[in-house]
Amino acid sequence: MTSALSSPISYKDAGVDIDAGDALIERIKPLAKKTLREGVLAGIGGFGALFEIPKRYKEPVLVSGTDGVGTKLKLAFDWAMHDTVGIDLVAMSVNDVLVQGAEPLFFLDYFACGKLDVDTAARVINGIARGCEESGCALIGGETAEMPGMYPPGEYDLAGFAVGAVEKSKILTGRDIKPGDTVLGLASNGVHSNGFSLVRKVIERAQGELPLTLDGKPFREAVMAPTRLYVKPVLAALAKHPVKALAHITGGGLLENIPRVLPEGCAAHLRAGSWPRSELFAWLQKVAAISDLEMNRTFNNGIGMVVVIDAAQAAACAATLRAAGEAVYEIGTIAKRDQEAAVVIA
Repeated sequence: MTSALSSPISYKDAGVDIDAGDALIERIKPLAKKTLREGVLAGIGGFGALFEIPKRYKEPVLVSGTDGVGTKLKLAFDWAMHDTVGIDLVAMSVNDVLVQGAEPLFFLDYFACGKLDVDTAARVINGIARGCEESGCALIGGETAEMPGMYPPGEYDLAGFAVGAVEKSKILTGRDIKPGDTVLGLASNGVHSNGFSLVRKVIERAQGELPLTLDGKPFREAVMAPTRLYVKPVLAALAKHPVKALAHITGGGLLENIPRVLPEGCAAHLRAGSWPRSELFAWLQKVAAISDLEMNRTFNNGIGMVVVIDAAQAAACAATLRAAGEAVYEIGTIAKRDQEAAVVIA
C-alpha cells in the first residue's frame, strides 16, 4: 500500500504547468517574428539570443536600459486591461536609451506570475511586441517565470531590458547646452507609467464620482493610455538637426528629469501654459488638491520628452518632429543658473 508520503508528485502538482509555458511560447513566436530587424542572428527559443551590431556603425557604443511598469499594473489587474501594459514596458526602456542618442536594437522581457494564464500573458506580450515593432526594436528573447505562492491569483510582474547603439561621436551628453538654447516639449499620452501610486489614491477618493470620459476617451482608457513611444520621430530629428540633449520625463516629472541633462551653471526656464493641459491631469489635481509643484515633480504633466536645441535650429527641428506625428511645443529656454532651482516654471 502506497502512503501519501510516498505518492509521486509532479511539477504540475506543485503548481508549475510546463505545458502552459510551452503553449505561451508558441503564441509568442509569431509576435516576435514581426519585430525582426537587421542584426538578429538567433532569437526566441535558445538559451541566449544573438545580435550582430549593424555594420553601418563605425564606432558603436552600446546603451542599455531596464525598467518596469510600476503600480499601473494594479489597475491592469483590477480592470482586466492587459493589452497595453506591454507597450508601457517597452517604452520606458527604449525612451531612456533614446535620450543618449541611441537607436534601440533589441529588447528582452521578464514576465513573472504565480499561476500562468496563457491568454492574459499572451495579451501582455502582444503589447510588448507592438511596442517593439513601433520602435524598430527586435523582441529577441525573454523569460516567463511561473512561481506558485509568490504572487496573488490573477497578478503578475513585468520587467524589460533594452539595448541600443549610437556612434561614439554622436552620444548626447548635454555638455554643449548654453543660455539662449530652446527647450521643446513633446506631448505625452497621459500619465504614462509613473505616479500611479498617487493616481490610485485619487481614484479611491473619487469612487462613485468618476468621470465617464476624459480627453475624449472612456475614463479607464484615458488613465491606462500607454506610454508614448518617441523613438522613430526623435531618431528622424537627430538625423537632420543638431540636438544637444533629450530628457525622458518619467518619475520626478519635469523638475527632476530635465536637470539630469543640464551642464553646471545652466537652468531651464519653462513658460507655464505654453503646452496644453489635459482633462486627465486637471481632474487629478482638482480631486486631490495637488499643488502645481507636486504635479510637476510627480507626473509628466503633459510633456513626455524634452528636446534642447540651439534657438536658430528649433523651428526646423519642431517641423521634423511634427511631420513624424508628434505634438511639439516651444516650452522654454535655457538660462544662466543664478539660483538653486535647475528648472523654473513661471
